[in-house]
Amino acid sequence: MGKTAFLFPGQGAQFAGMGKDFYENFSESRAVYEEASDLIGLDLKKICFEENEKIHITEFTQAAILTTSVAMLRVWQKEGLEADVCAGLSLGEYSALVACGAMKFEDAVRVVRQRGILMQEAVPIGEGKMAAILGLETKVIEEQLSSLDGVQIANYNCPGQIVISGRAKAVEEAAEKLKAAGAKRCIFLNVSGPFHSKLLVQAGEGLKEVLEPVEFSDYFIPYVTNVTAEYITEKEKIKDLLKRQVSESVRWQQSVEQMIVDGTQRFIEIGPGKTLSGFVKKIDRKASVFHIGSIQELEEMRRSEQR
Repeated sequence: MGKTAFLFPGQGAQFAGMGKDFYENFSESRAVYEEASDLIGLDLKKICFEENEKIHITEFTQAAILTTSVAMLRVWQKEGLEADVCAGLSLGEYSALVACGAMKFEDAVRVVRQRGILMQEAVPIGEGKMAAILGLETKVIEEQLSSLDGVQIANYNCPGQIVISGRAKAVEEAAEKLKAAGAKRCIFLNVSGPFHSKLLVQAGEGLKEVLEPVEFSDYFIPYVTNVTAEYITEKEKIKDLLKRQVSESVRWQQSVEQMIVDGTQRFIEIGPGKTLSGFVKKIDRKASVFHIGSIQELEEMRRSEQR
């Protein structure tokens, strides 16, 4: 069998009720929710488990998704199963750092809470926009955007799906230009800011200050960074990469392709939603993809391990 990767979702995967079954059935998961709530002064159980508006507001969403992902991870780790490499989409990179042992969960949840606030406040509402571009080759999108100011690629998700981000008018102009160039669809996203664009450089500087006192540990399971899609094993590089990540492109497709080149054949997405599982399948149909986001899926994964 080839190598195994643990994957962790980013913002957008959240939904009311996420992680509730893990909280109710596993002491390891309950401990994660309780610890996170105490550390950042939020009732994350209420935010994650009940219908509410906060779950979709960036400054709350990010801590909620990190906590839910790690609560599920802890149960899986109790089974004695580990990965050969970890990766996460944007916010999910913090879960990946916890999973590979580079970052303490208590540090991750504190940093992510501040990260959400910084990203939420970076650009006044209405000034920024993001759009998903479907069915157009990456090279064509890059060429079309090269002549426009105020807009850039935010996410290289998978073949046929690119997300652009920037100033509202620039993104709207880019969407029209890309449709004329052959894009099948241009979908404006319901997000609170132009994430992964140059408009968040200042948020990155603020995050640099938040990260300054955090101590990262030596770790043996590498993670793949969004910024360069490269394996990272040196803890000294982490802070700068996390700072850059908020305003630079998320190279998810390239990250998965790099893991596959390195011999990764099995990808296990841990956390709410199944977005990353879908991306992996579009990148490589032959990859074995699993998802752990409910107890039912956990049981299915356990059975597959026993075969």
